[in-house]
Amino acid sequence: MMTKIKIVLLSAIVLFFFVAFGQNATAPSSAPEYTSDSQLKFPEHYREWVYLTSGFDMSYTPPAKMAGHHHMFDNVFVNPEAYKAFVETGTWPDKTMLVLEARGAEGKGSINQQGNYQGTDVMGREVHVKDESRFPGKWAFFGFDDGKTGKMFPLSANCYSCHAEHAAVDTTFVQFYPTLLPIAKSKGTLAGSYQKEIGAVTQK
Repeated sequence: MMTKIKIVLLSAIVLFFFVAFGQNATAPSSAPEYTSDSQLKFPEHYREWVYLTSGFDMSYTPPAKMAGHHHMFDNVFVNPEAYKAFVETGTWPDKTMLVLEARGAEGKGSINQQGNYQGTDVMGREVHVKDESRFPGKWAFFGFDDGKTGKMFPLSANCYSCHAEHAAVDTTFVQFYPTLLPIAKSKGTLAGSYQKEIGAVTQK
């Protein structure tokens, strides 16, 4: 009888370790990875991450300069570890990765009679990475052309100064993430520059 019990317990322990270590071995990493020439490897499984928001025809450029551009959706995803930390603290931890995915807007298709939906073709992808030991300003932007690796935008690019001046939390546009903005407010992590900006808008 004791031998049978030992066999059952041993089998259960072996099964537990097989499942636990098997899952860890196959789970894709969500930490940033780089090539030998400092390009960022594209996080291929980003659509399994946490979805934050979608925007439609959003632009930080004056409307006159956007004339003739086609309609676009953008979707934002963040790696699960960073999302969990933000929910707990109201700010982003080191190794955060935010993926911006742009898709063309479609109006005619199937039974749709009004409004727009997202097309199947991805028009572009960018990744905003927080890697404190690697980048002078802690964060960097990467653009992807071939879908495999991305080159870092030069520090002179407008995206850095724009995010530094207008971002709600830690140089990221949390003001456009409806589930995270209330968390940042409750944790008191909103940037002072953003609060002044919002105050100026509400007074108009």
